[in-house]
Amino acid sequence: MAATQTPRPNRGQVQVVRSSLPYEVLLYLNGWYFGLFFLCEILLFVYKGETLPYANGVLPAEVCLVFILAGIEALRLFFARKGNLTERIVGVIVSILLSIPALLGGVFYLYWQTYVMRADIILSAIQLAFIGLELIFGIVSIITFARAAPY
Repeated sequence: MAATQTPRPNRGQVQVVRSSLPYEVLLYLNGWYFGLFFLCEILLFVYKGETLPYANGVLPAEVCLVFILAGIEALRLFFARKGNLTERIVGVIVSILLSIPALLGGVFYLYWQTYVMRADIILSAIQLAFIGLELIFGIVSIITFARAAPY
């Protein structure tokens, strides 16, 4: 008896991968960097709380904001990675929309918090650079995915 082989459905066909490797690497690195950013900001708030005078309720509000920013950033990175890897426009668009509050949070820690230290400036500037680059790569990915969409 001869063994029969079932034909593979995609045999002989070329499937083009449209997800962006540089975008994925940037998202991966930003995930690790934001963990560092979050930890450093918490430690800076501990230092500022011990050494600098704050008005009532201001320090807890700024600490709560860093936790809210962490949640937004986690969702933003999740949707961006999911959208890029599955080559779906919706995930990347949600990520771009979540970039707006993430940018505002980064600008807050760069300029608008009560006491801005040099470490805050450096950390926030790097975070804003990551978000800016991810916005550019996200828009390029949306254009790439939209061009490949079947009619």
